[in-house]
Amino acid sequence: MKKITSDISAASLLQKAGAIEEDPVIVMLEAIVKNGSINQAAKAVGMSYKGAWERIDSLNNLSAAPLVRKKTGGSGGGGTELTEDGKVFLARERMFQQDIGKLFGLFQGTPEKAFSMLKKLKGMEMRISARNVWLGNIKAIDLGIVNSVVTVRLKGRDTIVAVITNSSVERLELAQGKEILAIVKAPDVLLSHEIDPDSISASNILSGPISRIVPGKVNDEVTVALDGGNTVTSILTSNSVKRLGLEAGVKVRAIIKASNVLLAIP
Repeated sequence: MKKITSDISAASLLQKAGAIEEDPVIVMLEAIVKNGSINQAAKAVGMSYKGAWERIDSLNNLSAAPLVRKKTGGSGGGGTELTEDGKVFLARERMFQQDIGKLFGLFQGTPEKAFSMLKKLKGMEMRISARNVWLGNIKAIDLGIVNSVVTVRLKGRDTIVAVITNSSVERLELAQGKEILAIVKAPDVLLSHEIDPDSISASNILSGPISRIVPGKVNDEVTVALDGGNTVTSILTSNSVKRLGLEAGVKVRAIIKASNVLLAIP
C-alpha cells in the first residue's frame, strides 16, 4: 500500500475520513432553530419533508429525552422547536466541532496516524435499514431453557419485549439496567384500533395517536407518536389504511411480536 506522504495536511485527511463533514442531523437542528418550522427547515437544507421527519424521529428515538417537538398556537399557527434537551445537545455538538478543529493541529505532524484513527472511528458508525430503532435500558431478563425474554424500558412508561437465545444474552453480556437498542422493521408493525391485550398473542402493544401518514403507490408509511416521546412507524398497504380509517390524530395500537424485536449494544 502506498505510504501517505507527509505533505498531506491533517485537515485534508480529516475531510477524507469524513470526520468534518457536516452532519445532516445537526444541520437540520440548526435550520429548525432558525426557521421554527420543519417544513421550512427541510427546504432550507435541501431535504424532503418526509426525509426531515425521518431524521428527527430517529434522533428522538435514540436520545434519552425528545430533542424536537411540535408547538401549537401563536401568530404563525404552530411549528417545530427544540426542547431544552435539544438545545443542550446542539450546544454540545458545537463544542465538539470546535474540538475537531483542535485535532487538525494535534495531528499536523503525523497525518498517517490521524487517518488510521479516524477510519476506525468511522467504522464504528451504525448503519441499519430498520425504520424503528429505540434506545432503552434492560428492565428484566427471564431465562428459559433455550430462549430468554428480555424486557426493555423505553422513554416514558413504554416497554418492549424481545425473545432472543440464551447464547445471545451471554454474547451481548446483557444485564438489568444495561443500555440497549431495540430494533423493529416497519413491515413487522401491525396497527389496529382498540384491542384487548388478552385476545392477542403478540407481547408488545404500544398506543398513541397517528402523527403523520406518508402515502405511496401501494403502501403507506404511518407514524404513531408514543406518550414518552418516541415514535413507531408501520408500513401498511394503502387499502388497509383506507379500510381502517387511519388519519392524523386517530389513536391506534401498534402491535409487535417479541420474535420480531432485535437487540443491539449501542
